Amino acid sequence: MLDDRTTAATAWPTAYPEGYAVVDVETTGLARDDRIISAAVYRLDARGNVEDHWYTLVNPERDPGPVWIHGLTSDVLEGAPLFGDIAGEFAERLDGRVLVAHNAIFDWSMIAREYARARRTAPTRQRLCTIALSKELGLPLPNHKLESLAAHFGVIQQRAHHALDDARVLAEAFRPSLHTAARDGVRLPLLECRPLTEWSDSPATPRIGYQASYGRSSYGQNSWRPSRRRPACPYPNPGRYVMGKPLVQGMRVAFSGDTSVDRELLEDRAIEAGLHVATSVSRLTSLLVTNDPESATSKTVKAKAFGTPVVDEAAFTQLLRDVAPADG
Repeated sequence: MLDDRTTAATAWPTAYPEGYAVVDVETTGLARDDRIISAAVYRLDARGNVEDHWYTLVNPERDPGPVWIHGLTSDVLEGAPLFGDIAGEFAERLDGRVLVAHNAIFDWSMIAREYARARRTAPTRQRLCTIALSKELGLPLPNHKLESLAAHFGVIQQRAHHALDDARVLAEAFRPSLHTAARDGVRLPLLECRPLTEWSDSPATPRIGYQASYGRSSYGQNSWRPSRRRPACPYPNPGRYVMGKPLVQGMRVAFSGDTSVDRELLEDRAIEAGLHVATSVSRLTSLLVTNDPESATSKTVKAKAFGTPVVDEAAFTQLLRDVAPADG
């Protein structure tokens, strides 16, 4: 692992940002109407040294979702502050810094939605995904999971899916990544953070057979609406999904049959992760998502004929947390 003595003899790139906010959020789920239930920020200086850290629980005003993943029950969250109560302090820790996260599109999307609900704007204009950075550096990782990045740099993970520990682990792994990039003259893969600006308080329309993600409670009838139409997928199709490996931006994903998360929300989440949502199955389809693979729908029949990989909704939502950046 590189330290300050290693980089002292290296001219630090003047084009690099002056500070970073390493962020992790835990949420009630992956859909548009899901909420943040805990958040952590490690503030780092230009060279990746830790300045301070901050952690908070957040009352999502709804069911906490997959407790078996994050361990935060309704009882634990009942007395926690609402997002609006911590939005100011959260903003102070993001202000003027590059937001750094592992699969940053997910964390940024959840943060941007919470600020849109609170009718505020998160004060960060750039984000850096450590998955993308590890690819730029050519790190020999077996996959793009945080635990693999941590193991590469000898960082011990103590409580996976706990926002504070995940942020700590990422901060410790980001620092040597940053130093390696500076030493080798690697461009940081910075992307723009576009804030969301629209929020609708209109109640959701009940639908037959519709089940809100992870059993949404009666508090949250607010629904977020996008400020612009879905953009076309900007990434080329890298081919079929390989079981046991991460999804890759540009993959063509089709959905068939009923889903517990509203289909439109699930498709939006896939698009935000950089996937192409296909309306039919062809030889170019990377993956079919269905909870009933034995059904005789046209999509499942074609998937069998073409040998298209098939996963259920639960597996797909987990894959969405670790979508690998497109090559190039």
